[in-house]
Amino acid sequence: MAEKKQSAVLDLSKHIDQKVRVKFTGGREVEGALKGFDTLVNLVLDDTIELMRDPDDPYKLTGDQRTLGLIVARGTAVTLVCPCDGMAEIANPFAQAE
Repeated sequence: MAEKKQSAVLDLSKHIDQKVRVKFTGGREVEGALKGFDTLVNLVLDDTIELMRDPDDPYKLTGDQRTLGLIVARGTAVTLVCPCDGMAEIANPFAQAE
């Protein structure tokens, strides 16, 4: 019986030492330099900042930041990983005008 090599869900090797934004279950978001990862998408981020959310509207960022430094993010809590380069915020086309 041939052995199967376990492969990563995501290939993040091209983003090593680059800034990435990570979103977690529960809504938290952080930005930091990706230093390492494993097959379960556990991440090691350096120079990490947390982007704070409005307590009244959890979908809205306040613009405030909290410095976290070096962190290990557990893969089961990670919902999105994207590079910071080429990312821009746009208006929600589905939002109703008030």
